[in-house]
Amino acid sequence: MASAWEAELLLGGIVALGASVQWLTGMGFALIAVPALVLVLGPAPGVVLANCAAGVVSIAGLTAGWRRVRIGAMVPLVVASACTVPAGSWVAALLPEPVLLAGVGILVTVAVVFVMGGVRISALTGARGAVTAGAVGGFMNSAAGVGGPPYSLYAVNAGWQVSEFVPNAQFYGIIVNVFSVASNGVPRLSGAAWSVAAAAMVAGALVGRALAPRVPDQWVRRLILALALTGGLSVLVKGLRGL
Repeated sequence: MASAWEAELLLGGIVALGASVQWLTGMGFALIAVPALVLVLGPAPGVVLANCAAGVVSIAGLTAGWRRVRIGAMVPLVVASACTVPAGSWVAALLPEPVLLAGVGILVTVAVVFVMGGVRISALTGARGAVTAGAVGGFMNSAAGVGGPPYSLYAVNAGWQVSEFVPNAQFYGIIVNVFSVASNGVPRLSGAAWSVAAAAMVAGALVGRALAPRVPDQWVRRLILALALTGGLSVLVKGLRGL
């Protein structure tokens, strides 16, 4: 069994990796970090810590790109997500831990497969598509910490370029994670764990900022999806073993 400092070191590594990816792509913290955080901390604290960290990194990232936020397109997304966040929190609190682990694993795995396939869905276009993506994303974010994939699918179907995708993803991440933390509460971690997580967020964001001009978007996307798929399957297997 890992000692406290080993667990905190692992926690810091997970958060730093997630933060660097979030800075590079506008989202991705949850896909990278949630499976690992769930395995290290448990379903509830792992999901909420991911909500906290992803929201903070999105705030930092948006400081340079807030002028490119498409408010008209984002309002239906964030309003719909706010409406479904409580339902996700209720479901997460109701389910036994193995079932919740399996559910998180399934959601992450399915979301990654959809994004990998560049799925185009006619229902995810226009105002109706924004409401649908926001509602599903809000539920997934509060229940499993992974609210980004529905937004990604909406952006793909809307034909957004990377320059539009990133700042709007950060704006969406701030709003949906604020609502999720308000609904789920703040995770109960030790002072040392919080300090490690905060330092890791800063370090990861700095690394991501330094790498952003040097790493091709396609490489980053492949790494995100590979790690996320591996993590989702790992959590799914652990949940199924506990049933």
